[in-house]
Amino acid sequence: MTNKAELEEFRATVKTWLHANFPTSLAGKTTTTEGDTNLGEDLVTWRDRLAGQGWGAPTWPKEYGGAGLTHPEAKVINDEMLKINAFNPIPNMAIMGVTMVGPTILEYGTDDQKQRHLPGIASGKVRWCLGLSEPNAGSDLASLTTKAKKDGDCFVINGQKIWTSSADISHWCGALVRTDSSAKKRDGISFLMLTMDQPGVTTKPIPLIAGASPFCETFFTEAKADSGDLLGNLNEGWSVVKRLLQHERQSQTVAGRPSKSAPLQDLAKEYVGTDDNGALADPDLRLRLADHLMDADAHRLTIKRITAEAKGKVEVSAAASILKNSATKVAQTKVELKLEFMGNQGLGWEGDNFTEGELSNVREWLAGKAISIYGGSFEVQNNIISKNILGLPETTQQG
Repeated sequence: MTNKAELEEFRATVKTWLHANFPTSLAGKTTTTEGDTNLGEDLVTWRDRLAGQGWGAPTWPKEYGGAGLTHPEAKVINDEMLKINAFNPIPNMAIMGVTMVGPTILEYGTDDQKQRHLPGIASGKVRWCLGLSEPNAGSDLASLTTKAKKDGDCFVINGQKIWTSSADISHWCGALVRTDSSAKKRDGISFLMLTMDQPGVTTKPIPLIAGASPFCETFFTEAKADSGDLLGNLNEGWSVVKRLLQHERQSQTVAGRPSKSAPLQDLAKEYVGTDDNGALADPDLRLRLADHLMDADAHRLTIKRITAEAKGKVEVSAAASILKNSATKVAQTKVELKLEFMGNQGLGWEGDNFTEGELSNVREWLAGKAISIYGGSFEVQNNIISKNILGLPETTQQG
């Protein structure tokens, strides 16, 4: 559905449904904790109503728990939710399921795998993590050493993963493992899906300086994955995970959600003060703030242009690396500017002398340092851009 009149008719239907079904007690809660296992009754009701409509993953086929909608239709749903302070909690509840695992299963999975895994993800009831990075294989992911050996109708897995987001509360894991140690570095790797509640899997949370942390170490000791849960072909997992990471970067291209808080420039004036003309008193900070606001607008407009050029058919490609780095720069610069103009008030960790916004910003500043690392580091994205978009020769990751 791309016809404007049809979209407006669909918008009216969405408005009516949202007003009838969204619990007003949840208004303003634009997101939920990833994998929150202590859901309130209204949130459970809202999740189930959305899942019943297929709107948890609206562009997925109906037979797999989606609604079979176009991207413009999905955008209408999102826009109408924002208007009434509603939100879609299912992507966060499924953790890596909706944004990464699900789209990859849709592309590489067998019919059986799609039927078994996708409806649970689209409902928000089945949580997924990803076993990718290892202590000695971070940005150089192809150096991984976790091994899987075929044993009858299953694979037996041994090794360790790190920075496994929400591994301690996930039901399933998509793990990249080495299935042929004699092959070249990028070959002999497979992508396996396995349950997390088995005796061979243990997790250990990793505390972070920012306080709350979703990260875990994950250990596989004779863990098992059914042979029917090999995603893609044996020893061709590198292609699968490259596609999965493109989906991850696509999901990370939004540099912050729409906010009803005061504009950044007004907040800066509140802390720094103004000159006789009403402009921000610090001219250097004023210039850098203006540069940031232009970067943020350029990023948003670029996303709109790409969507418009695609005529509503959103394709995940290497261009996601450009937007991922752009979003990283915008997000990190914003919190650093806020920290700067807040001065001492921007460095508080606790106490009555600090506002809630000041305390949350310092945590966001600390946590935000990871944005340029996870999902493929800033430098890795630049390598992808140089090779796959600019056509420059391959000079990294040989072998």
